[in-house]
Amino acid sequence: MQGHDVRVLQQFLGKVGVRTTIDGQFGPVTTRNVKKWQRASSLQVDGKVSRQDAAMLRGQVNAGSSVLQGTNGGAAPVAPPAPGDSATLGPDGLAVAPADAPPEVQEVIAAANHIVGKPYRYGGGHGRWEDTGYDCSGSVSYALHGANLVKTQLDSTDFESWGQSGAGQWITVYANSGHAYMVVAGLRFDTGWNDSTSSGPKWSAKMRPSSGYVVRHPAGL
Repeated sequence: MQGHDVRVLQQFLGKVGVRTTIDGQFGPVTTRNVKKWQRASSLQVDGKVSRQDAAMLRGQVNAGSSVLQGTNGGAAPVAPPAPGDSATLGPDGLAVAPADAPPEVQEVIAAANHIVGKPYRYGGGHGRWEDTGYDCSGSVSYALHGANLVKTQLDSTDFESWGQSGAGQWITVYANSGHAYMVVAGLRFDTGWNDSTSSGPKWSAKMRPSSGYVVRHPAGL
């Protein structure tokens, strides 16, 4: 509850955008700031820093991520970093999986790359895997099916109860009744939001606010 480790924690919180006094004391103010960081990072909000939380925070610091943006302190969740290197985005719009990623992650990225550039089509990717266009949940389903993480196509509501609760280390799906997208090894796979290019399935290094979404992940990933 006090000492060098707490000072490092407080310093790291400041580096990711949660202003925290560095006094080496894990008091009420630091606890509130930890909760703020956990909420912005889509983690369990309990004010306690687990080993997994510490690893995620360190990864955000190493990646230069900020979990809070804007002057009003509004949370802008950042994808939880993978335990190894992050995927990179090539000039062709395709994702390059990190070499140390589990096989399932590499397979999901390869499958998603296969449909990048396809147009958005409501209902696309449902009823058959190979389609002329894909909607949001159809795109996520196709990518996850590449690693056999789903057996059939799911809609966005289905994804609200798919897998396990919370953010994953490598793969995180965000879903509500109207939309679904996912983050894989630090890249967002989505069919829209704040992008002037086509609204079909594509990768982006820019995260989107996840308020109002249910956060799920495949077991072990």
